[in-house]
Amino acid sequence: MREDFNHEFARVSGTLVTMAKAVRETMRQAGAALLAADPTLAQQAVDRGVEIGVLHRVAEDRAYDLVATKHPAPAELRMVLTAVNVAADLKRMGELAVHVARSTLRRNPAPAVAPELAELFHAMNAVADELAGKIVAALAGHDAVLAAQLDGDDDEMDRLHTRLFSVMLSPEWPLGVEAAIDGALLGRYYERFADRAVNVGQHVMELAPA
Repeated sequence: MREDFNHEFARVSGTLVTMAKAVRETMRQAGAALLAADPTLAQQAVDRGVEIGVLHRVAEDRAYDLVATKHPAPAELRMVLTAVNVAADLKRMGELAVHVARSTLRRNPAPAVAPELAELFHAMNAVADELAGKIVAALAGHDAVLAAQLDGDDDEMDRLHTRLFSVMLSPEWPLGVEAAIDGALLGRYYERFADRAVNVGQHVMELAPA
């Protein structure tokens, strides 16, 4: 790879790392707000989502400027396009975290999570944070081994998602349709967050040196 291309691509990579850190913090705030029914913390997560959108535009602009000014070779162009895909997946992860936060705001002052589901969502928060933390480390270190672990973490989120529906569809479910709909929507946000994290991991493996 050319030295001038590597220098400019490092700026794109740095923006992705910053973006991944913001995504992790947004989901941390959103998940904590959800379990505590804390509208202040939920609003902070929503506000941080705006920051993620700005970082996405910065990452895209830097990537497209790199194509326009450095005329990358085919292998270099693939790296740039992969970085653009990472940015898009991170943006969507941020949006999903904001959806979680807005669920808290929508139900305020009542909790958005039924007490019967709190333990499951606590576990989902832990898996989401693990996924987001590995993305930050994998992007920062171009670590394909760490990126490959994301698929297994996604399996754990899928198991939790299945358990969530088992509880809500049980004949013993005491809270009716509205609480089940809230739980189903929230579960979907977490599941899609994990799916996007796997996408990022696959892209990181493409970017990692052989």
